[in-house]
Amino acid sequence: MQHTVSKIVTLSGVGLHSGAETVLNINPASASSGLVFVRVDVADKDNIVPAKWNHVVDTRLCTVVGNKDGVTVGTIEHLMAALAACGVDNAVIELDGPEVPIMDGSAEPFIEAILDVGLKAQAAPRRGIKILKEVSVRDGDKIVTLKPGIGSRYQIEIDFPHPEIGRQSAQIDMFSGDFINQIAEARTFGFLHEVNALRAMGLALGGSLENAIVLDTDSVMNPEGLRCPNEFARHKVLDAVGDLYIAGGPIVGQFEASKPGHNMNNLVLRELFSQPDAWAFVDLYMDHVPEVDLPVMSCASETSVLKVAVRA
Repeated sequence: MQHTVSKIVTLSGVGLHSGAETVLNINPASASSGLVFVRVDVADKDNIVPAKWNHVVDTRLCTVVGNKDGVTVGTIEHLMAALAACGVDNAVIELDGPEVPIMDGSAEPFIEAILDVGLKAQAAPRRGIKILKEVSVRDGDKIVTLKPGIGSRYQIEIDFPHPEIGRQSAQIDMFSGDFINQIAEARTFGFLHEVNALRAMGLALGGSLENAIVLDTDSVMNPEGLRCPNEFARHKVLDAVGDLYIAGGPIVGQFEASKPGHNMNNLVLRELFSQPDAWAFVDLYMDHVPEVDLPVMSCASETSVLKVAVRA
């Protein structure tokens, strides 16, 4: 069944790129209304921004959605991933700035806050997007593919010429609780030379060792080190889950990617929806209640029951 939050969830923090302090409220919403941002700091134009794939206006540094009046909300991917992991289908997300707070650079703070207030079941089935045939997008050595399959599986491989990263992979199934157990606490990452260049351009103003993994030429600069050896690949899974949740529901099928990024993730959705015979809406009936009382980066899993009915 569909779910919304049982009451208002409030979080606050700095924006990764803007450096501005932002207060964010996740409000309950009616069944089948979806996920919508409201910029409460904007009063002179339309301040409602749907969290939808076809409203993505920028993917260079993060995923940014916008409306016809040019009002935008940036760095939405970690929050979207948390909503996907918790099974939140409907919410009105209010914020008083242009960017979702980065928190610790992962999805875990959002998940804890959501599950702390709990979810409210709604009298309507979840709407998923079932992949009916394979679609791919390619850019040089980057490739992202959606293909038919059981469950909602994400499989990613990355390759960076850095001694702390190199070639890594990670994979999960969203319908088995893998995200909360294995992916949620994986942090965003960047390279020191890129951070310095971005700050010179007035970007990455809120970035720090408190909310990102930062790498110099040969090492991780964070004193605490990594949360797991393949944290970089796991974070790329996190980003992909968030970027694809703005499709309008969970993906039923397989996401496979080599060297993905926000742009490639959005491009594969655009390719998918450009082919009417490649997908179909389905009704999902799931007995799955996630919990956050789990060890960091554990390999434990939960049990879920999934039934799929194709919507005519």
